[in-house]
Amino acid sequence: MDHTDTIAIVGTFDSKGEEHLFLKENIERRGLRTLAFNVGTKGPSLFPADVDLFLELKNEIETIHSRDKVIQAILLRAQVLIKELYDNGRISGIISAGGGTGTHLCTSIMRVLPLGVPKVMVSTVASRNMANIVGTKDITMMHSVVDLLGVNSISGDVLDRAAGAICGMVQSQWKAKGKKKRIALTMFGFITQAAEAIKQFLEDMGYEVIAFHANGTGGTAMEELTAEGYFDGILDLATHELADELKNGYCAGIGPERLMPPTGLDIPRLVVPGGLDCAVLEFNRNNIPDEFRGRKIFFYDFRSAIRLNTEETQFLAAQLAEKLNHNPANIKVLVPSLGWSEADQESGPLHDPAINKAFMLRLKESLNRRIEIKEVDLHINDPAFAKIASEIMDGMLASPSFSVS
Repeated sequence: MDHTDTIAIVGTFDSKGEEHLFLKENIERRGLRTLAFNVGTKGPSLFPADVDLFLELKNEIETIHSRDKVIQAILLRAQVLIKELYDNGRISGIISAGGGTGTHLCTSIMRVLPLGVPKVMVSTVASRNMANIVGTKDITMMHSVVDLLGVNSISGDVLDRAAGAICGMVQSQWKAKGKKKRIALTMFGFITQAAEAIKQFLEDMGYEVIAFHANGTGGTAMEELTAEGYFDGILDLATHELADELKNGYCAGIGPERLMPPTGLDIPRLVVPGGLDCAVLEFNRNNIPDEFRGRKIFFYDFRSAIRLNTEETQFLAAQLAEKLNHNPANIKVLVPSLGWSEADQESGPLHDPAINKAFMLRLKESLNRRIEIKEVDLHINDPAFAKIASEIMDGMLASPSFSVS
């Protein structure tokens, strides 16, 4: 769908009217059009807005006596309007500026738009943890540095550059060359060699490979894009997020959809226990938590990986099987028996073949018999393993009945 070069300006115009009017004028000065939406909860826009949700929902707002519920009512209405405008080809990007409430409100509105639609948020809180604000979306956060209380020589410079940024993003002219089948590939640091080799093998076969850092958000983003139809297949090399979720590690934060089949779509998925030997936590050799002092530990950087014990590993095997059993027809499992990460190899700090065998026993007990499991006498980072994984993925895409004999 071709979208007009019109940018939605969404914000709390009751308190940040001057700033958003400044954005509007500086976007239009660059030759693009705007649609201004007031989502303020305290009063009407301080300048003529194209849509003023405070006025539109005024009667409803007057019956609500809780601020959070007022915000929710305006948020839901704005999400519907913005999504309709985009679906009808009337906007091609979105921008906002605000403090804590404005950032929460306006990024929540931005998240209804798909990947690739420019989204810029100028925020006074952009230097804080933005995990819940940005989530899995391609939202560009721009720190205002100063508070947004009118337009001055500093805030005006920041806002003008934000206006320039959204205009440049909307007018992007790059297009991918050709159209190839796309494979999503999960990876993380301890299995980088495997990911790089698999990417090369699959690209040599004619596929486009799109990698996701399995850091909690990355795996969830992959699942969301899969559900939106972006991928023809998934090579889930790094299932490590399950381990960190179990121990509240560095790569925790996955949603319940992780490793679940997308509704209504048959997407082949090859699953590897990459990184399931350990959980990555934020400590180093100088501040080891007491509860982990008896564990095998891989000291990495400001983070360290602890070897999961037998009980934890068997739990993950059962959890993985439960997820995969939802769609056994499109799943295969490939296991490198000589280790699942750079720390889990012979002479490595986390190497423990007995625990890996316990994982395999529980997985085989729990997994639907229709799901094929192939074990290979290789380490996950061996080039030969990458070749086998790539060939299996290729076979799954060529034929759903491909066998991993």
